[in-house]
Amino acid sequence: MRPRPPRGRRRSRGVPLALVVLGLASARCLQSQGVSLYIPQPSINATVREDILLSVEYSCVGVPTIEWKYTTNWGEQKIVEWKPGTQANVSQSHRDRVCTFDNGSIQLFSVGLSDSGYYSIKVTERLGSSQFGTIILHVSEILYEDLHFVAVFLAFLATVAAVLISLMWVCNKCAYKFQRKRRHKLKESKSEEIELQDVEC
Repeated sequence: MRPRPPRGRRRSRGVPLALVVLGLASARCLQSQGVSLYIPQPSINATVREDILLSVEYSCVGVPTIEWKYTTNWGEQKIVEWKPGTQANVSQSHRDRVCTFDNGSIQLFSVGLSDSGYYSIKVTERLGSSQFGTIILHVSEILYEDLHFVAVFLAFLATVAAVLISLMWVCNKCAYKFQRKRRHKLKESKSEEIELQDVEC
């Protein structure tokens, strides 16, 4: 017959097991309350002076903190940070160029070539869990402006050429009339000389 273990040991084994179960339950509860982030368009192509919407959607429990940053080859720069329903803290470089939305999206007004780069969003829940996302923006010049300039320049050259052709045509007509008058006068003078010679004879 085996001796019974002391009652204190049995209780000490049950306490850690309860702590593990409680820890797993709390972790599962925190995981269910975590942040989820959805970016429908992770890459955007735009032209100069266009208004761009960097669209995202998040879901979490409570009111999170949303932060947008802009990254290029020269470094990282903060754009805006806010909590939905409160005033947004916009950086000086993007003042009057950014509009925020409660779903986490931002709109950039009148983008330029220097706005090309990586735009990262960080959504942080009040309990500390966070989620990151990135949108790539490529801004290019408007091609039809160059074509418009070329078309205007070609139209100007065509107008100048038409004016020059018209002037040459007018000059040619004037020269032709002048030559006809001169020939007519030469014929008249020759006929007068012939008449005078006949009279002298």
